Amino acid sequence: MAIDRKKLQALAIEAREKAYCPYSNFAVGAALLTKDGKIYQGCNIENASFTPTICAERTAFFKAVSEGYGKGDFAAIAIVGAEKGTVPNKVCAPCGVCRQVMIEFCEADFEVIFVISPEKYEVHSLSEVMPFAFSSDNL
Repeated sequence: MAIDRKKLQALAIEAREKAYCPYSNFAVGAALLTKDGKIYQGCNIENASFTPTICAERTAFFKAVSEGYGKGDFAAIAIVGAEKGTVPNKVCAPCGVCRQVMIEFCEADFEVIFVISPEKYEVHSLSEVMPFAFSSDNL
C-alpha cells in the first residue's frame, strides 16, 4: 500500500485545530493510517490536574484500538504541533510515552511523519525514532 503522506500531513494539521490545550497552549494533531487504509485523527486533550492529559498520538491509537485494530495493523502516523493559533514551523516529536505505545502496536518500519509546516515534512522509521526500544520481545 502506498502511503499518501500529503494527505496524512493535511489531516494531522486539521486534527490540531481540535486540540483542547488551555494550560500549555500547545496544540498537537495526529493522523494515524492503518494498513487497510483507514485513518484515525487525534489531538491532545489537557486536564487541569495534568496527569489525565493525553497526547494526540495516543488519542489516535486508542481510537483505532477501541475499534478493533491491533498489533501490526498500522502503517504510518503524521504528527504536527505548535503554539495554538500559529502556523507550525518545526518538528514536534512524540513524547516517550507515545513512542512506547507505537512500539506496542507497530513494526520497526512503521513510518513516523514529522509535519514541519503545511508544505514540509520529514519521514523516519519507528526504529529510528525509538532506538533500543523495550517491547514484548524483552519479556
